[in-house]
Amino acid sequence: QVQLVESGGGLVQAGTSLRLSCAASGRAFSRYYMGWFRQAPGKEREFVAAITWSGGNTYYQDSVKGRFTISRDNVKNTLYLQMNSLKPEDTAVYYCAADRTNTGTSLESAYDYWGQGTQVTVSS
Repeated sequence: QVQLVESGGGLVQAGTSLRLSCAASGRAFSRYYMGWFRQAPGKEREFVAAITWSGGNTYYQDSVKGRFTISRDNVKNTLYLQMNSLKPEDTAVYYCAADRTNTGTSLESAYDYWGQGTQVTVSS
């Protein structure tokens, strides 16, 4: 089992950047497909980005392509989400999640472990 703890959220102005981190416990992190999801007020949680266990392949929701970058450090057991050119519509609680069976999907149901979330608020 792995425990995930997100950090790095905050209140920022549109056009600026934030980097989210997700610290994972346990040695299994390096074997897991990892993802970031977000949930805006009044909306369902949605896929943002994902990365393979090696970091060799990444996937993004269309609305964040070119602005967000997912990465991981398997030595530090940490997942990152670099968010640039933030927009008010990026406001949400951001969650990291681990898919221990490496199904390689954007579906929430495939992810086994979730963090508690970190709030990102982008003002216009």
